[in-house]
Parts: sequence; C-alpha cells; structure tokens
Amino acid sequence: MKIEDEIKSTVPLKVSKKIILNILYTQNVIHEKFNEILKPYDLSGEQYNVLRILRGQKGNPANMCLIQERMVAKTSNTTRLVDKLLLKNLVTRNVCPENRRKIEVAITQKGLDILTELDPKIIEHENNFSKNLNFDELEQLNILLEKYRNQQIN
Repeated sequence: MKIEDEIKSTVPLKVSKKIILNILYTQNVIHEKFNEILKPYDLSGEQYNVLRILRGQKGNPANMCLIQERMVAKTSNTTRLVDKLLLKNLVTRNVCPENRRKIEVAITQKGLDILTELDPKIIEHENNFSKNLNFDELEQLNILLEKYRNQQIN
C-alpha cells in the first residue's frame, strides 16, 4: 500500500516528504512487530540491543562507553538500561580493578539463554520483512538507505 493511503493523505506529497514518511512509517511497523516478540521476555528493544552487544563480547566485559557507541538508538540511557537488566539477572556489573572509575558489564548465562531462545524468532521477524524482495532488491535497498542516511547536510 502506498504511504499516501496508509496515512490517508488527501493532498499530493512531495517526493522528499514521501520518503521521510515512508521510512518513519515503516520503522514503526517493524518496531511494533519486534516489540511483540520481546514482550513475553519483559525486554525493550534497547535492552535487547545491550544483551546482543554483550554477547558479541564473547565472555569479555564491556564498559558503558563501548555499549553506548554500539547502540542502534544513540539516545538511549545506557546506565538505566543496564540497571534494568541487572535487576532481571541478565547482566553483571563490576568496578574495573585497574580503573575504579570504569564500570564493566557482562552478560549472564540467563541473558545468553534468553538470546538463544529469541534468535530464531528474530530471524523469522527479519525474514518476514524481506520476503517480498529478492536478494538484489534487498542489497539495493541497503545501499540506498545508507546513501540516504549518510548524506552531508550543509
């Protein structure tokens, strides 16, 4: 369905406005479906992102700065996210012995188990959104989105 139909626009839209609306609307659709997957696990998308970052550390702890740098949503409050994951026993948080100002965060086995359970559901979610496009179209969409996002604004 065209974006004009989705938002029930009665006036013609400039192509630049249509692109922004299409991206925002699509992001919301993807986000809503993603949140449905995470809801039974009492996780937000940002908390899930932190767990994935920590799993990627392969057993090594990460400091708050590294987690923040790798977050998809850069505006997330990393300390608050880690605090919530700590209460759920999905991560540990310790003071670095070499630098007491540095906090090290690691994923627990419980956190790893939840990610293992979520992995096939997330893959299915990603595949569902990709099924209407062939491989070349998916590659082209990625290229175009990166080109669109990375343009320099003067």
